[in-house]
Amino acid sequence: MFLASISLGSVTIPLKEVYTSLTGGHASKSAWEYIIINYRLPKAITAVLVGTGLSISGLLMQTLFRNPLAGPYVLGLSSGASLGVAFVILGAGFLPSFLRVIALSSYGIVIASTLGSTLVLLLVLVVSQKLRDTMAILIVGLMFGSFTTAIVSVLTYFSTAEQLQKFTFWSMGSLGNLSWSTIGVFAVFVIIGLLLSASSIKPLNALLLGENYAKSVGLNFKKARLIIIFATSILAGSITAFAGPIAFIGLAVPHIAKLTFQTSNHTILFWSTLFFGATIMLFCDIVSEMPGFEVTLPINAITSIIGAPVVIWLLVRKRNFT
Repeated sequence: MFLASISLGSVTIPLKEVYTSLTGGHASKSAWEYIIINYRLPKAITAVLVGTGLSISGLLMQTLFRNPLAGPYVLGLSSGASLGVAFVILGAGFLPSFLRVIALSSYGIVIASTLGSTLVLLLVLVVSQKLRDTMAILIVGLMFGSFTTAIVSVLTYFSTAEQLQKFTFWSMGSLGNLSWSTIGVFAVFVIIGLLLSASSIKPLNALLLGENYAKSVGLNFKKARLIIIFATSILAGSITAFAGPIAFIGLAVPHIAKLTFQTSNHTILFWSTLFFGATIMLFCDIVSEMPGFEVTLPINAITSIIGAPVVIWLLVRKRNFT
């Protein structure tokens, strides 16, 4: 799927040429080599990072809250990031001209998104230290999300058509706007989040039977919960900052892994969710590129259009077997 995502697009490049370019050789056409190295390879790597990060953070949230509808953005991180970007894009008219240029650059939007999600993260961490009930943290996260969404709605009401269009394009998500240096920074955040998630596999298995059972087997529940929330925040926050809010993947991929392997063991679920997340994200990227056409569809729409029927089919299929 990784090679296919590099090969297919408005210009179809033979897989042999892709393999030659990726292994240090030169493609037979210089234009093909330029497309592969400077556009499609960074986009494919971004798709892998986004797919793995969102799917794993979704798995963490569903297990922590014991709620199949929980996703990576349930703590309000996406809404916080959207608020930061909304302040920059929709409020740029109030800034001096030199600051407006900096704020509306790609780095300015990433920084604004990061600051917004970090602010919500800090609030959630403070609340999590005060509350013993995990479900209360879920409700607080949802309230933070509703509050920030309301502020964004107020900002959009007073914005111009051009500002609204730019904010709408950002909210659709994008995998193809990152340079190699930006991908390096993005990869560091995702790897840190995945390492923290991998260290939580045993606590996640203990949490399957509830908080009381986890405590009875010697788990430091408060510490484990903090690590899980922090790992999810790093993954979801960085992905929203660099690629925009991308729907479906974090919510549905863990269910696909569970339905496929028929297990709740996180030693298996962690790696299968990682694999499915990257694969499905690459497939959605191929579809969004519309091979043979010059049209590129919003990745946020494609993930839901393709993913939702897959989950419904798996659920119906499982029902028939049982």
